[in-house]
Amino acid sequence: MDAPLDTAESWLAARGEKLTELRREVLSLLLASHGPVKAYDLLAALQKQRPGASPPTVYRTLDFLVAAGIVHRIDSLQAFVVCPSFHDAHHGVLLVCERCHGVEEIDNPPWMETLRSALATGGFAMSRHELEIKGLCRNCQEIAA
Repeated sequence: MDAPLDTAESWLAARGEKLTELRREVLSLLLASHGPVKAYDLLAALQKQRPGASPPTVYRTLDFLVAAGIVHRIDSLQAFVVCPSFHDAHHGVLLVCERCHGVEEIDNPPWMETLRSALATGGFAMSRHELEIKGLCRNCQEIAA
């Protein structure tokens, strides 16, 4: 079996949830993409394996994977990407390249504790977030230079 899928299955089992066949297929497609994927592109790929798959099927599955912390929704791209460290409790920041649309995640940047402290001072407890920072990745900066 595939190590990331096994890790996801174990992660979900520890939470009392299951990596169903459909969830496994969608997660496999995301893992194979090596980058952000739009829901309708996932649907097209999924329909090759499951001709009856529909948009609600994909969106429900993605919603589950996002809620479980396995997948990030990239709002600015209207796409989804696998979280590389979903099995560790973390608060990542997504770096989205405006040119190539690549996405990288920085886990627990040093200033995150300052943010948590400021929120706590204001009486707000952060449970999760999706913070995106847009700019140019290293490769696109070199191309632009």
